Amino acid sequence: MIPVARTTGATKHGWRDVASANRLLCFSTTKVLLPQANANPSSLRCRVPRPCSVGLQPGTLCSQRLAELEVGATSPRNEIGLIPSQTLYLTRLDSRVLMHKFLRMLALLVALGVLTPSFATAGDELYFVTYSHDMEEWGNLEISPTFTFGVPKVANRFVSNLTELEYGVKGWWTTELYVGSQKTFHDSTILTGWRWENRFRPLPGEHWINPVLYVEYEDISDAEKNLKEVVGFDSKADFVGSNAELRATRNHEMETKLILGSNHKGWNVSANFVAEKNLTHAPWEFGYATGVGRPLKLAATSRECRWCRENFQVGVEIYGGLGTWHDFTLRATSHYAAPILAWDLGNGVTLRVSPTFGLNGHSVPYLMRFGISYEIPRFDRQVRRWFR
Repeated sequence: MIPVARTTGATKHGWRDVASANRLLCFSTTKVLLPQANANPSSLRCRVPRPCSVGLQPGTLCSQRLAELEVGATSPRNEIGLIPSQTLYLTRLDSRVLMHKFLRMLALLVALGVLTPSFATAGDELYFVTYSHDMEEWGNLEISPTFTFGVPKVANRFVSNLTELEYGVKGWWTTELYVGSQKTFHDSTILTGWRWENRFRPLPGEHWINPVLYVEYEDISDAEKNLKEVVGFDSKADFVGSNAELRATRNHEMETKLILGSNHKGWNVSANFVAEKNLTHAPWEFGYATGVGRPLKLAATSRECRWCRENFQVGVEIYGGLGTWHDFTLRATSHYAAPILAWDLGNGVTLRVSPTFGLNGHSVPYLMRFGISYEIPRFDRQVRRWFR
């Protein structure tokens, strides 16, 4: 909890003495003015002159942001002239503040794709969890942060981030590095670990069914909340606990996948079988993911057009757990369904969004995923030019 101000005799749910104070101090830097005494919560109006590091913006109404009052330690007369008092705490930031910050960042990235010169082609990845047989082009680098907002019900809401660096080593070999983090509401913001992934396509050319082999090493904590895959008996109960408790457990895991994909008349159909092993004495855990998608229009127009239907892809993916080596089952496992919309903005930028719904009582009821990717063609040549 962040101490925001000193007040005279504040009670846990009372505003009388808060309103009688003539001003508040926001994080010891920004003063908040109370224009009138004896104001009730519905009419209390306190203006913030400039932005504050705890999330209050100019013109903010105090009654919208200050969630509750708790008794704090008394102290001598403080720096803004109030008498010895209790402490007002900001115990909950409105989730709209975080969403507004995310939307501003998203708008900046979209503007980057609209305004920068055209020197890259957009990536064709659609899914968030399912992998298709498409590989990164040789020498290309793709940067792709993905954000997941989750409402597990049994625990606090969270926003997680998984930032991906994907590089085409060869036409048949793609390698990726992931770094994960998360912010849990009423808790802290932490890094959750990293992953190193490699995909290999053994058969050149396009076939009716195209296999890809996947192997990944993970060094992550129990606090990870990206849901990049669902295996074993993963459930919403895994999110119970504070970040301090969950991050104390580190997991070194090896994950493998058999990826099968097919393209037919604009449709992509992909299926993944997942096998994951904690590098201890834990048993193998299994899961699945399947997806289908296509562009809204196959034929491209002759003119440059960002809003044309061929720049949009739609799809749906379904994924979940399949138990363990000793108990291979659908029983007591979690499963999800997620429609997806992807928009190719041109200049190497693709924007994706996917509302995700838990299909049973073991699943997180609702997730919202956002992703944006930026692809740099022949990054290897650019690096070589830097060192000439």
